[in-house]
Amino acid sequence: MGDMLLGAVALMLVFEGLLPFLSPTRWRKVFEQATRLSDGQLRFLGLTSMVLGLLLLLVFGA
Repeated sequence: MGDMLLGAVALMLVFEGLLPFLSPTRWRKVFEQATRLSDGQLRFLGLTSMVLGLLLLLVFGA
């Protein structure tokens, strides 16, 4: 279980590093836009991301 969690965190870091590595200018623009979002908008994005991740785990995971 611990190995799987560590693997999942490692994969998340790889995916999060792709955009800044491949297109730093675009990443800065996206990050600047994210700083302008309201707290409610950020919470909605976070909730949507968590629900999507849980659904993917249910469909493709253990």
